[in-house]
Amino acid sequence: QVQLVESGGGLVQPGGSLRLSCAASGSIFSIYSLGWYRQPPGKQRDLVAHIAQGGDTNYADSVKGRFTISRDNAKNTVYLQMNSLKPEDTAVYYCYANLAAYSDYIRRNYWGQGTQVTVSS
Repeated sequence: QVQLVESGGGLVQPGGSLRLSCAASGSIFSIYSLGWYRQPPGKQRDLVAHIAQGGDTNYADSVKGRFTISRDNAKNTVYLQMNSLKPEDTAVYYCYANLAAYSDYIRRNYWGQGTQVTVSS
C-alpha cells in the first residue's frame, strides 16, 4: 500500500511564503517523477511544477521565478517552496508521484489528499 501525505498548507498574506511537503510511504520499489498540481475554487486542476528522477524541473509560467520544487530521494519526499505568494495562488495543492511498488513493479501515478493554500490579507 502506497500513500502520499502532504503538509505545509495554510493561510498566508500576499507576498509571504509557504513550504509544502509530500512524503511517499509504503512498499516502494522506485520513484520516477514527482510534482504538484493545484485546483483553485471552481476551476480545473493544473500542473504547477514537476521534477524528474534525474532532477530536471519544469514549472507553470504563472509560478516561474517564485516557486521551487525539490526532492529528497532518501526520504521519498518532494517539496514546493512558494515565495512572493499572490491571491491567485489560492487553491488546493495536490502532490503526485509516478512510482512502482514492490507488489507488481508497474509504474502508476499516486496522489496526495490535497492541502489548502489561501493567500489573503
